[in-house]
Amino acid sequence: MIGSLRGKIIKKNPPQILLEVQGVGYEIETPMSTFYHLTGDEKEIFLYTHLVVREDAHLLFGFYHERERVLFRHLIKVSGVGPKVALAILSGADPDSFIRSILDNDTSSLTRIPGVGKKTAERLVIEMRDKLSAFGEPNLSVGILLPNGEAAGSEIADAISALVSLGYKPDQARRAVTNAPAGCVTSESLIKYALKAMA
Repeated sequence: MIGSLRGKIIKKNPPQILLEVQGVGYEIETPMSTFYHLTGDEKEIFLYTHLVVREDAHLLFGFYHERERVLFRHLIKVSGVGPKVALAILSGADPDSFIRSILDNDTSSLTRIPGVGKKTAERLVIEMRDKLSAFGEPNLSVGILLPNGEAAGSEIADAISALVSLGYKPDQARRAVTNAPAGCVTSESLIKYALKAMA
């Protein structure tokens, strides 16, 4: 898995950019929320990435903020929502507004996003509500979904996400992680503590 890339923008063709990394050009699809951050004047840019492997293609998606990638990964797990639709959703709504709509069951706001109909909006609420509520309230200052805890929000989010992927329920994972002692400040230490606590 290609988790991130740092390089220089060679070409922009919304929503795709060509990023040169040590002589290799990567074609990367980005949501417009990321695209607007890329002025083209930067000597180097850093993007969080997600690789989608299909039979006919390997598709690379890039995000300026990590929380955009977190949301993208949740979105593509929703039935009927593929990478292209996920990009359209992230392009049509800022992450905090989208999260609030999900947590408030506000399907009418979701249907105002281009490409999202009533049925898709209902599936988004049903399938994403528990996953997003496990991370707590949107927090603009941190730039990710931030629950209560001593560790940085991104470390907590990573730990909860890892535990959920292992099969634990979101609420169960959140409780275990947020009960970790103050000394647990990395995602690895949070995961180890939570696994022992839930054993």
